[in-house]
Amino acid sequence: MATWLIFLALFFTVYFASLFTPPLMDDVDASHAQTAQHIIDSGNWITTQTNGIRYIEKPPLPFWLVTISYKLFGENSFATHLPNALAILSLTWLAWLWARRAWDARAGLYAGLAVLTSIGPFLFTRFIIPESILSLLLLIALYSLLTSLEDNKPARVYWAWAALALALLIKGLIAPVFFFGGVIPYLYLSGQARRWRDLKPLTGSLLFLAIAAPWHILVGLANRGEGHPVGNIPTLGNVHNWWYFYFINEHVFRFFGKRYPHDYNKLPTLAYWLLHLVWLFPWSLFLPALFAVAWKTRRTWLPQLRHYDQPFPLDPSALQPRFRVRTIWLLSLFSAFSLLFFSISTNQEYYTFPVWPPLFILIAGVLANTEEHPRDHTAATIPIAWITNAQAVFAVIGIFVAAALSWGLWDSRALPFVPDIGTLLAHRAVGNYTLSMSHFFDLTGPSFAALRLPASLAAVAFLLGPAIGWWLRRKGKHLAATISIALTSAVFLIAAHIAFARFSPMLSSERMAETIMQRGTPADTFIIMGEQSDASSIVYYTHNFFHGKPADVVLPRCGQHGEGSTLLWGSCYTDAPDIFLSDQQLATTWGTGDRKWLFAQDTNQLKAQHLLAGRLYLVQTVADKDLWTDRPLP
Repeated sequence: MATWLIFLALFFTVYFASLFTPPLMDDVDASHAQTAQHIIDSGNWITTQTNGIRYIEKPPLPFWLVTISYKLFGENSFATHLPNALAILSLTWLAWLWARRAWDARAGLYAGLAVLTSIGPFLFTRFIIPESILSLLLLIALYSLLTSLEDNKPARVYWAWAALALALLIKGLIAPVFFFGGVIPYLYLSGQARRWRDLKPLTGSLLFLAIAAPWHILVGLANRGEGHPVGNIPTLGNVHNWWYFYFINEHVFRFFGKRYPHDYNKLPTLAYWLLHLVWLFPWSLFLPALFAVAWKTRRTWLPQLRHYDQPFPLDPSALQPRFRVRTIWLLSLFSAFSLLFFSISTNQEYYTFPVWPPLFILIAGVLANTEEHPRDHTAATIPIAWITNAQAVFAVIGIFVAAALSWGLWDSRALPFVPDIGTLLAHRAVGNYTLSMSHFFDLTGPSFAALRLPASLAAVAFLLGPAIGWWLRRKGKHLAATISIALTSAVFLIAAHIAFARFSPMLSSERMAETIMQRGTPADTFIIMGEQSDASSIVYYTHNFFHGKPADVVLPRCGQHGEGSTLLWGSCYTDAPDIFLSDQQLATTWGTGDRKWLFAQDTNQLKAQHLLAGRLYLVQTVADKDLWTDRPLP
């Protein structure tokens, strides 16, 4: 009971409270939210759309979940991000359940705390990406498979097949690839492969297909090819069918970095591996202890696994050790395969999210076992010094972080608070903004003045929390010391969310949407100079105001150089709405008919000012974004 009171307190203060701010962000966040709006308007749950154009490169389940949330809670930021937050709470429960069974109650507590207070899971549930839900479904599949075999309950394996089918509808083929990439070696090495009948391969596959196949069939039938496409680049009226686009372009070619359009990036190899220390922080402090145990027991890995290669040991005392050994093997193989896969493939920082909960479970087991048996010198344990030293490292990190934040606060003490932090940021375009963390590198000294509150909160947390934890660890109060790590991280995540909300003028254009709705009419036209994703939050927030009318974009339709990447493939279909304007069309229609609103960001502002010189009426500037209209406002 006490454990879950802690979990729920952390969930509501760190995750639930952050669902209400900031507003939806431009780019992927609001673009994906638009698909749920389209489902509500059209009733079409098969072919999703963004800004009136087919958006068929993603599986539908994340959009379905948001649509259901909208029907329950309305179209807002809370409802949009609620499915991701609930996935984190469910992951907390499953990590707690699994670690508690494999080790004990303390390990379960630590596994749940790690899910709730690590940087990566928090950071990558701030916008609509399906990784948290994918991670939950894959962990359900792994746990169901393992426990069905361990408890001799073959029917439970159907949960694994069902979860895997839903995971396919969340993220595509990567879900079964990750699952079987870890499970097949595990079954072979553990001797469980001979129990293949208990895995229900025939009826399980039928259940899998019954859940996953209908959408794939229906969307393929609804989105056949047109014309005579040549190569992988579509042209107007010449488009490959959905099966080619989805399975070949979006899966196979993406893996090899040949997908069109090339609107993604790949982390450098060293950064890819080292960034996991950040995503798993602060629990990555105990990764050395995990590796130390693995190295110390390396000669017993296979012998121990084979020792338990018997379906039902007569001695009940062997049940938990066997479950623990098989847990370690299954989660380790799954994690290793997934990490290696994305070290080869194209990747984003959050692609390895499904690996993080299994690693948290393994870290929790080692940490709890070491704390509870500090003087045990058996092969499966390490000295408590490994944990104490990790706590000392945390204390040192805390001092450096607190010092850096204090220096920033002191250095910006004379600077005025500027609500629009976007006006103070650089535009360094790290990774050409195709990496999710690119904007982090745009921070400048003056921008720190807008972050005084979260910086002060984080500085106090890192100055006191790690030091108190190290003192508790030195006193042998290991449980309290580890909980202090979670509490320190929780306070930091709260501060991080406050800082994140301060960035909302830079990340979201909701203010401009409010301006249009307050001063415009539904008969007006909204135009984006450049990518739809640049102003997707305006399209989202004005959707009902404009009665679902899509925004126009100043881009070539079905561009041959990757322009308008979100809408590119869908715009090549001949039945796509003609929302694409050339420069000449914009110049000719500007100032005619009903009022027009024009949005431009960064370099597109100069293009708009040159093209429409003397005919632009500036309405609003937010961060690096301008909103104009074509006639004076009353």
